[in-house]
Amino acid sequence: MSTVPDLGKLRIDRDQPAPAVRRAFRRAAWFAGIALLLLGALAAWLRRGSAVPVDVVTASLGGGTGGGAGGAVGVVANGYVVARTKAAVSAKIPGRLASLAVSEGSVVRRGDVIARLDNADYEAAVSQAEAQLASARATLVELEADRDELQREFVRTRDLRAQNPNLVSAQDAEGADSKARQGEARVQAQRARVDAASAGLRFAQATLENTYVRAPFSGTVLRKEAEVGEVVAPSVGGGLTRGAVVTMADLGTLEVEVDVNEAYIARVRGGQHARITLDAYPDTGFAGNVRQVVPTADRQRATVQVKVAILDRDPRILPEMGAKVEFLEDAAPRAGAPPAPRRIMVPAAAVRSENGASVVWIVRNGRVERHEVDAGPVSGNLRDIRSGLSGGEILLVGGLENPREGQRVRTRTP
Repeated sequence: MSTVPDLGKLRIDRDQPAPAVRRAFRRAAWFAGIALLLLGALAAWLRRGSAVPVDVVTASLGGGTGGGAGGAVGVVANGYVVARTKAAVSAKIPGRLASLAVSEGSVVRRGDVIARLDNADYEAAVSQAEAQLASARATLVELEADRDELQREFVRTRDLRAQNPNLVSAQDAEGADSKARQGEARVQAQRARVDAASAGLRFAQATLENTYVRAPFSGTVLRKEAEVGEVVAPSVGGGLTRGAVVTMADLGTLEVEVDVNEAYIARVRGGQHARITLDAYPDTGFAGNVRQVVPTADRQRATVQVKVAILDRDPRILPEMGAKVEFLEDAAPRAGAPPAPRRIMVPAAAVRSENGASVVWIVRNGRVERHEVDAGPVSGNLRDIRSGLSGGEILLVGGLENPREGQRVRTRTP
């Protein structure tokens, strides 16, 4: 009897791979992990040695011309354009704004009406004062006529008594004289009432005039501080009360106010030529000169305010614009004066403080080098390098917070 094999017990296990396949997969995973680690290490090493892009500037001697004035740059300071003649125009009396005749940019002449307050009651007061004055004057005319009549009566009585004392008694003559004197007194009293009524009229007219806000000088309206319907008053109040109606300035008196570090104020003098550069127009220079060096210093900031007049008038120059002023040295030194020292001005960001020393980082052949310098205080975002540089060096100003000696960099101009 033959035995028949049971084929139903034969099956293929598809859930578990073969041992050889599993070993091969593990080896491939190990090789892939090692390769990734090697690639990461290589990338880190390459990145460590690659050039870092940085911002640089060239250290140069202060100098140049432009803006209608020439000469070497002595001191640089930042400030703002201001108007020497400027006012916040307000009403003399409180009231509600009835009309506003100007807007921003309006050009007005001295005495022009800028705004008007609600003044119906003041107009009525003027009319009442005019009527009272007219009435007082009419009464004065009547009293003057009565006085003249009494004066003529007295003269007649006096002449008759002088001709014949029996026709007019002394008592009648004295009575006529007394009436004439009383008539004159009533006239004088009425004249006083006329003067009082005239003064009342002038007061009412002045009060009415105070409801008109007029330009104190010729200029341009910079801002509207109130709108029609708002209550305005001579001084700033609370709630809805406004202090000023408009702010105006004479743009013909524009100048630049800058704060000069007191360490450099000895290089600035009245009448000195200057070159003005506005932040809004950095490629355009305007000529100016020092109008005033304010005779006091700011102890908190260690600066002295200097006012520079703008010689090149331009409609693009507006109040409150940021400006940089370069005070120019004389092109030709005075006879007997020592030669001016070579001065190197660099951006303040190029000078770093390390352990109490002033340090700059110079870029040479694609690598940075540390150099200590003697730097003056900041003036107009610039610093004066007294020693340590000769001019022409390429200095690091940004892009690298903590440079290392010899670190590779790639320069770019900010």
